[in-house]
Amino acid sequence: MRTADVVTRLARAVAVAVAVTVLAAACGEGAVIGRPVGPSPDTGGPAGVDAAAMSEDEQTAVQETDGYWRRHFSELFGRPYHSPRVAGGYRGRNGPSCAGEPAVPNNAFYCPAGDFLAWDENLMAAGYGRIGDAWVYLVIAHEWGHAIQAQLDRDQVSVAAELQADCLAGAALQGAVDDGKIKLEPGDSEEMARTLTTVADDFPWTKESDHGDAQQRIANFNQGAEQGAKACV
Repeated sequence: MRTADVVTRLARAVAVAVAVTVLAAACGEGAVIGRPVGPSPDTGGPAGVDAAAMSEDEQTAVQETDGYWRRHFSELFGRPYHSPRVAGGYRGRNGPSCAGEPAVPNNAFYCPAGDFLAWDENLMAAGYGRIGDAWVYLVIAHEWGHAIQAQLDRDQVSVAAELQADCLAGAALQGAVDDGKIKLEPGDSEEMARTLTTVADDFPWTKESDHGDAQQRIANFNQGAEQGAKACV
C-alpha cells in the first residue's frame, strides 16, 4: 500500500472480492499492494519474508491510520483525539504485558490499561507472506479501532466490539484513501477480503462467538468503508 491519489472505493472492491476470495484462498497469491511479497531467502526475515519491507509497511500503516484519526476524530465525535502508544512488534512470549497479563504469541492486541498497541511479528510475517501487505494494514487498523473505542462514550461502544473495530478499520482505511494518503492497487480487494476471511477462520483467538464469522467481519468492514466512522457507533 502506497501514499498516493486514488479513485477506487475500497468497500465496493472488497464486497466484490468476497466470492473470489473463497475460491482463490487455496490457489496462490494474487496481486499485492505496492510490492511483491513472499519468500525472500536473502533477507533472513521472519517466516522468510522481506523483513525490511514488512517493517516499512507496518510504519506506514501506523502513520496513515493515526493520521486519519488525527484529521477527523474531533469533527466526527466532538472531542480531542490522542494517539495510542505503539509498543511495536514482539516475538512469541516476549511482548509487553497488559494489566499483568503476558502477551500471547501469534496475536495482535490493544491494551486499554496501558493505551498501547502491540503485535507478534511472527503473526504479521505469516499473513504478509501468505496474503500480502494488506494484512499488515488491516491488522493495525483493527487494533487501532479498539483504541478509538476507548475514547468514545460507553454507550457508543458496541457489545459486538470486535465487529465494531472492523467497521472502524474500514472507515480509517477508506478515509485515508479518500484523503489521498493511501493508494489502492490491483489485488487490494482480494487481499483485504482474504485477510478478513483468514482471521475469522484460521486463528483460535478469533472465535466466531466474539469476533464474528467471515461474512460478518467483511460486512462490518464494508459498512465503515462505505458509510464512514459514524455508521460504526
